[in-house]
Amino acid sequence: MKEIIVEVTFDGEVRIETKGFTGKSCLSEAQFIKDVLGKETARQLTPTYWQNDSASVKKYLPICG
Repeated sequence: MKEIIVEVTFDGEVRIETKGFTGKSCLSEAQFIKDVLGKETARQLTPTYWQNDSASVKKYLPICG
């Protein structure tokens, strides 16, 4: 299940967390919230950001000649 979690702290800081997304899709899906809130001051990427959207990557190596 894909989720976008918005947390507002007591001092007014807003944190956006995405769950269920892989690759760069998390950034594009949360962009509308960032556009409304204004300037981004920090970004922390999770390991799922670095995962490919596709299930597998195939590489072909020349075996002969």
